[in-house]
Amino acid sequence: MSTNGFVSLVGAGPGDPDLLTLKALRRLQEADVVVFDRLVSNAIMALVPAGVSRISVGKSPGNHCVPQAQINTVIVNLALAGRRVVRLKGGDPCIFGRGGEEALVLRKHGIPFEFVPGITAASGCSSYAGIPLTHRGLSHGVQFVTGHRRDGEELALDWNKLADPDCTLVIYMGLANADYICAQLLRAGLAAGTPAVAIQDGSQAGQRKVFASLADLADRISTAGLGAPVTLIVGRVVALAAQLDWFDANAAGQTGEN
Repeated sequence: MSTNGFVSLVGAGPGDPDLLTLKALRRLQEADVVVFDRLVSNAIMALVPAGVSRISVGKSPGNHCVPQAQINTVIVNLALAGRRVVRLKGGDPCIFGRGGEEALVLRKHGIPFEFVPGITAASGCSSYAGIPLTHRGLSHGVQFVTGHRRDGEELALDWNKLADPDCTLVIYMGLANADYICAQLLRAGLAAGTPAVAIQDGSQAGQRKVFASLADLADRISTAGLGAPVTLIVGRVVALAAQLDWFDANAAGQTGEN
């Protein structure tokens, strides 16, 4: 099916607009319509030119206000009408962003598209917390998983594989299940004293951080009252933040629990 429309599946990064790629910014400036998620920051949406249509399809944990099938329909219909569509997603569209699913729907309808990668939450949030994801002698690899349960199903992860003291573990969307995640990692053999951190709104002016041992992380999150979006990082590299945490010191108005 031919169409004059085009869809750019664009990663907005973790929130700081300065972390947008040049290509992502260019696509926003060229768009006829921007279909955006809840995790796209207000500062990034402020870069969308006046007069460009904006459609929010934001979803929050436990409140999927726009079903994925409906989002697919919106994007397809806009493109078939000849619009230049930017499908704007927090982080990277292909890392727990369902970008691949949306691209398959576009391909099915013969709609041309592109992926514009963004800085994923693991990289953005860790960097702005002073945590290198790998470091000689501390971590030789990184594992990315999602802590979100689908429709109330059990969080089916290979806990024995994830409980690797020589790797850094990053859990996306893990706030609601932080207690369960920490308990499973401990049960799988990861040391109770393993350094861990929960980061809310990473890279943004309102960034908050809670550092703790793995055994205490869930309780500390609850006490601090963190709210989504939260990224969890577990591993020995987290301890480096005590020396490398640059953002709190440099950014005016920054808050955090250390």
